[in-house]
Amino acid sequence: MEKIRAAIVGLGRIASLLEEDRLREKPCTHAGAITANPDCVLAGGCDTDEERRRLFAGRWGAAVYTSAAEMIRAQTPQILVIATHPDSHYHYCRLAADCGVPVVICEKPLADTLSAARKIAGFERSGSITIITNHERRYSADYIKTKEIFRSGELGALLSVRAVLYMGKTKRLLDVFWHDGTHLADVIMFLTGLALKHRKRWGAKLTASSGTAWLEGELLQPKPESACPPIPVTMEIGAERDHLVFEIEFSCMAGRLRIGNGVFEVWKSGESPYAEKFRSLKKTTEGFEGPTGYFANMIANAVSCVRDPGNRPASSAADGLAVIEYLHSVRAWR
Repeated sequence: MEKIRAAIVGLGRIASLLEEDRLREKPCTHAGAITANPDCVLAGGCDTDEERRRLFAGRWGAAVYTSAAEMIRAQTPQILVIATHPDSHYHYCRLAADCGVPVVICEKPLADTLSAARKIAGFERSGSITIITNHERRYSADYIKTKEIFRSGELGALLSVRAVLYMGKTKRLLDVFWHDGTHLADVIMFLTGLALKHRKRWGAKLTASSGTAWLEGELLQPKPESACPPIPVTMEIGAERDHLVFEIEFSCMAGRLRIGNGVFEVWKSGESPYAEKFRSLKKTTEGFEGPTGYFANMIANAVSCVRDPGNRPASSAADGLAVIEYLHSVRAWR
């Protein structure tokens, strides 16, 4: 079977450079995932920065361009990866749609504004193009396992969600929330199948580069007429930490599950060893080890969408739009 041609716009960290990180699971970039997939060939890369083009060509042996339109004309990719700043995502999605590229992988967040995100989702709804939003945890084996645990019902009904996001000492809280909170919000919606809505904020202002902000929201059924009560969600966004934390805790009727960067814990309710006639949580031996396949699974999903245009991606433009709608509603409270 003929290999699928893929090309990348924007040759920075997530496109290529992070593959040099010795500690990250490989592949951890778009170029790494494409070249590791036996069904794909990396046809080209585009960037206005000469040094990035040089590094990309040297590392991957692919043709490089300064113009995305020129690259698409020359290489006719079936998968176009957009790994540029969010304010250019709409431009390149439109270019891909106009040029007949069947599948786009767009880095998160889907766009820098709600209006642009809606326009990108409109391309997908038109049926002319398939757009994958790179919410990478939807493709990660530990998060997929978590979704299966929730589906099994072994922890009982979900009652509340708490999430924590620290991404360094001096980053502005709004920037942390917009770029990394994208994943936080998407994971919560992915694992629960519910819509995340913002209600209020307290603590530090999101425009600050210090302190801690708390965001209060709730998970709702997609259909308003549902009789299921809303599930409360609390997010803590903090600066001034010399460490990175990305964690979510799901509190359920019969247990608790914590998942995040380097974290996978399942706790179940049982007879308490500390007091009579009480029940306590006990950590189970259930965990997660081994590669998550997050980038490899994402490019495999893109390949399946090229082979069968009827396939719906695990992380669509509609999913990306849902996150932008949530982020936009929070930003209005900053």
